[in-house]
Amino acid sequence: MQPLIIYNTLTRKKEEFTPMNPPFVGLYVCGPTVYSDVHLGNCRTFISFDMIYRYLLHLGYKVRYVRNITDAGHLEGDRDEGDDKFAKKAKLEQLEPMEIVQKYTLGFHDVLREFNTLPPSIEPTATGHISEQIEMIKEILANGLAYEKNGTVYFDVEKYSKEFNYGQLTNRKLEELLEGTRELGGQDEKHGRLDFALWIKAKPETLMRWNSPWGWGFPGWHIECSAMSRKYLGDTFDIHGGGMDLQATHHTNEIAQSQACYHKAPVKYWLHTNMLTVNGTRMSKSAGNGFLPQELFTGNHKLLERGYAPMVVRFFMMQTHYRSTLDFSNEALQASEKGFERLMESYKTLLSLQASDKSDENIKDLQNKCYEAMNDDFNTSILIAHLFDAVRIINSANDKKLNLTQSDIDLLKKIYNDFVFDVLGLKQDDVGNSKLDTALNKVMDFVLDMRQKAKTGKDFKLSDEIRDKLLAAGIQIKDGKEGSTWKI
Repeated sequence: MQPLIIYNTLTRKKEEFTPMNPPFVGLYVCGPTVYSDVHLGNCRTFISFDMIYRYLLHLGYKVRYVRNITDAGHLEGDRDEGDDKFAKKAKLEQLEPMEIVQKYTLGFHDVLREFNTLPPSIEPTATGHISEQIEMIKEILANGLAYEKNGTVYFDVEKYSKEFNYGQLTNRKLEELLEGTRELGGQDEKHGRLDFALWIKAKPETLMRWNSPWGWGFPGWHIECSAMSRKYLGDTFDIHGGGMDLQATHHTNEIAQSQACYHKAPVKYWLHTNMLTVNGTRMSKSAGNGFLPQELFTGNHKLLERGYAPMVVRFFMMQTHYRSTLDFSNEALQASEKGFERLMESYKTLLSLQASDKSDENIKDLQNKCYEAMNDDFNTSILIAHLFDAVRIINSANDKKLNLTQSDIDLLKKIYNDFVFDVLGLKQDDVGNSKLDTALNKVMDFVLDMRQKAKTGKDFKLSDEIRDKLLAAGIQIKDGKEGSTWKI
């Protein structure tokens, strides 16, 4: 079997994967900032790395998968300015900041459970590792690559760049980065335009604060990942992943902090997932074309014709390579739904297939092709094409158009178990659920329309009765300015 080849963002080329301490693999993925519902772009990253995690396990590696939770230190502005997002949300909802964290962390876990992702080995939080972040900042200060101003500690990018390549991850020179950054204002404490905060002084009204050698404050966004990956995976580990939107700032600053601290590269292989688009346009909240996972499941979004089962969405994502742009459209999702159902129906056929005493197909060659696809930088799109070759073989054998031995049938079952259910993470028990979801969506559209007509006609008794009976059946209605939505 050919070796596993992965694309390393740092070197911008494909490389043979050689763990530093085989069979152990350290994998760190930047997790969510839990002050709002997780959006579909985040889900693609976590589903992609779930697939990568699954395949490494399938190959026999012992993987320590660390995925952090950002629950402090994420400001609104991109220059260490503005309010803390958690504190702002807490004030808006009149809750404690950690109530916000708990609410959206649970929501994040619920969504990933719907997508059948495996939990990470460790899921550390920023607030649970304040001491580790403080110690790392102290080391960077001692090495002369950071400075303190009025209780805030800044990383000195230009001084760091005299010894290390700051723009190595994005292949950009310091001069180029400086040209793209606006001048410092008169009140700015920073020495240089690219400098970023490691520790931020708390304002009198700051809700989330900790004591430190520099006074009361809270950590900057970037230091948490450096501190937590170091604690659980060591000074240098195998794979660091995340969305491509994190390359230029967050991951660039992670590398800088770690090298400034212990003078060696923190990560051997950097992997990044690409962005999502909708009908060819980049997905974003401001454009009004961003989906929350539950909107995709229920179809309660102006751009969706109906809802789609979680396994259909996962299958849809797997049909595109993780480094390629993924475009959402109703047509593409419906095509994936048909493909998913065809794949699963073929498995049911396989389970009842009768063996012959001769073979007309080389199933071992098909299995090798599946491995070749996955060993080429986790190419799930090519893998799925080979899996549909298996579908063709199974259906042809069922129609008595070709012969398969019992060994062929057993190997086809192994291909399904290994690649469809194990590596791709698809669930057999979702067979037919997408059709059921479609029917339920149509029924709920009809019921909500009836309820709206009752409200318009001022028949509030009937409107409330519909809502209460649906709730008793496990379906919650939520009324908003743009109409009513529902969820199970």
